[in-house]
Amino acid sequence: MVVDDDPDTVSILARHLQREGFVAIEAISGTECLRIVHEHRIDVILLDLMMPEMDGFQVCRALKQDPETAEIPVIMITARDDLDARAEGMRLGVSDFLAKPVFRRQLANRIRAQLETIATTRTTEAALSNLEHSVSDDKK
Repeated sequence: MVVDDDPDTVSILARHLQREGFVAIEAISGTECLRIVHEHRIDVILLDLMMPEMDGFQVCRALKQDPETAEIPVIMITARDDLDARAEGMRLGVSDFLAKPVFRRQLANRIRAQLETIATTRTTEAALSNLEHSVSDDKK
């Protein structure tokens, strides 16, 4: 999902993603993002920091507080690339940061890294679950 208050930026990022083989869902506000994440399966969120009404930090906080969306990786995309913004984002659970302008290959690589992390986590959780069942069955 691409979330930015500038429709042109959303369109450009969505086209970048599509050229790299991803499906992009677009949102032009934090409120719209929070609605859409409950309507579609979202793997990664590209989230602009500086938006009116609800900034990226507020959106990220809402996502991470909701058990249904807490595990979705958030990549913060911002023109405000300073240490304070990064520190606040990391505190809120942002997975990665990209400074504008965003380059297509860099964006695709960061998304793939997040997807690989998710896949590894799921594989590990499944293996642990199988191990727990095996140990439980052995005790019977």
